[in-house]
Amino acid sequence: MADAKRSYAAAGVDVAAGERAVELMRAAVESTRRPEVLGAIGGFAGAVALPGGYRDPLLVSATDGVGTKTAVAAALRRFDTIGIDLVAMCADDVVCTGAAPLFFLDYVAVGRLDPVDVAELVGSVAAGCREAGCALVGGETAEHPGLMEPDEFDIAGFCVGIVERERLLDGSAARAGDAVVGIASSGLHANGFSLVRALLAEYDLDLGRPYQAQLRRTLGDAEGELALGSEPEHALATLGEVLLTPTRIYAPTVLRLREALDAAGTSLRGVAHITGGGLPGNVPRAIPAGLGARLDPARWPLPSVMRLLGALGGLEDGELRSTFNGGLGMVVIVAPDGVDVARRELADAGLGSWVVGEVVASVELGGRRYVEGPLREASR
Repeated sequence: MADAKRSYAAAGVDVAAGERAVELMRAAVESTRRPEVLGAIGGFAGAVALPGGYRDPLLVSATDGVGTKTAVAAALRRFDTIGIDLVAMCADDVVCTGAAPLFFLDYVAVGRLDPVDVAELVGSVAAGCREAGCALVGGETAEHPGLMEPDEFDIAGFCVGIVERERLLDGSAARAGDAVVGIASSGLHANGFSLVRALLAEYDLDLGRPYQAQLRRTLGDAEGELALGSEPEHALATLGEVLLTPTRIYAPTVLRLREALDAAGTSLRGVAHITGGGLPGNVPRAIPAGLGARLDPARWPLPSVMRLLGALGGLEDGELRSTFNGGLGMVVIVAPDGVDVARRELADAGLGSWVVGEVVASVELGGRRYVEGPLREASR
């Protein structure tokens, strides 16, 4: 066995480093454990029992990656946030169906396996799982010498959630007159980074430069100060740190919001996770055929990092809202009598929210499913 390990190491794969990484990540993985999880880390597969209390449960699954945001993390040698992005991209898709995240698995590919870096990376996945309320029941780390550069990595995963069949949200419940409530994003989340990286390269931007200085240099002193004014969390950050701000995990809050609406005698009609394609590409997914959404961008702020990227790339605000999330990481569709309840629940969770739009018949939108413009007086 020792000779086999030496031969494998000569080919570029360090089995001992992999075993060391597993030991370093063991505590982080165990910290996500739920009562339904059977066994422990180290088996060939993860076993999870269905929670009790369901009459007709459905399992809901979603898979995703983090895309080229990993290149920014690799450049900064920062691995403590990117796993949160991964969990968010999957768990927040799952909750769009009304399902509660139950368990998660990840896949990490590296050019050269550094046990400490990989343990930090998986530790950030575990942090995301704790926030989402799901168990990290397993995963895989693969070393790809010759196919990936030593400092390169990629990460993907999938989440499984559970929901009562009669509680499934499938995009068919919204009605004309419903309100569209937007929930603040934490920044870029994990979409549009191919454009971000292209702009970083084109302008040779220093990821270590103070973010305030970059805003002032690109937008001018007055506009840069104004853009940052409502984001005190970025006041002392570098450009790289702002770009790596992890994707917000909305799943537990959305589930609590639904319970609050139910208790108030109203309902949650739809949920849209704003990822690739931005607002135009995702809001219609929470609305049935024959209906569309009219959103008024004047009703919520565009994050300063998107102002920065728009200025660098010559992008109009509408393009930013279709490339990035436009400042809204999640959108919920609620009955008109549920708006105050929803916003109160979101405020209690520390999340900014706005009534950003309305559901209308698509014929009123010229047959389109998404338009931007002022809302009708009744929606104000």
